[in-house]
Amino acid sequence: MDIINAIILGIVEGLTEFLPISSSGHLIVAESLLGFKDTAEVFTVVIQVGSILAVIWYYRNDLIKRILGLSSATMQRFWLNIIIASIPAGLLGLVFAKKIDELFYHPVPVAIALIIGGIILWIVESRPSKHSQTTELADVDAVTPMQALWIGVAQIFSVVFPGTSRSGSTIVGGMLTGLNRATATAFSFYLGMPILVAAGLYKLYKARHDFSIVPGGTTALIVGTVVSFASAFLVVGWLLNYVSRNNFKPFAIYRVVLGMVILILAATGVMHSA
Repeated sequence: MDIINAIILGIVEGLTEFLPISSSGHLIVAESLLGFKDTAEVFTVVIQVGSILAVIWYYRNDLIKRILGLSSATMQRFWLNIIIASIPAGLLGLVFAKKIDELFYHPVPVAIALIIGGIILWIVESRPSKHSQTTELADVDAVTPMQALWIGVAQIFSVVFPGTSRSGSTIVGGMLTGLNRATATAFSFYLGMPILVAAGLYKLYKARHDFSIVPGGTTALIVGTVVSFASAFLVVGWLLNYVSRNNFKPFAIYRVVLGMVILILAATGVMHSA
């Protein structure tokens, strides 16, 4: 059962990490329904690494070009934008991560964040768009430092309120600064690489002595990570294609419905509310 749980949770993590629907919200529901106890939160941290590696692998060729092309002013601005957008949430998470998890990483706060985030996503998508309704192309090199800063500020909400969704907050932040949907989504993917890698390595280091107490042990960790990588890799390509032709309103509706389901499960005792 531990291996089956690892497969299920790996799929959930991979499918939801980069969609604007909150991976933390889905993992809380899945773990509760499976009766899975993530001792010291090691399992969640490890399988998230699989999702991070998936997006890095998806963009590997472009990343290599951007690293090798650092002498270019365009590439320098790109990496400066990533640094600028990473600082606000990175500092906040480093200082207050433990306290935030204690206060808000529970079903009810996550459900509320899902619902509020869904409503905001719907409102943002309902605004008159200045962009063409035809296929949108992603152009992350068009992002300005000021836009990057505001995207970084938007990312703070995902750090403070689990369930907000890191990808959701950064995509909405990008769209509010004037980026088209495809560019905001692509920049969100790039931005997720350093902050998720840094957070993952930090948490892995802190939990290094707890690997042996994870249900299913090392085998479950490996299986969950591999499954998370595979499912996340599929999602990244699909989402980029989807947003070039469609809006995020279906995700907004899904967030609200999921949040209401979590509240009902918590109220009826099916899911522990704390």
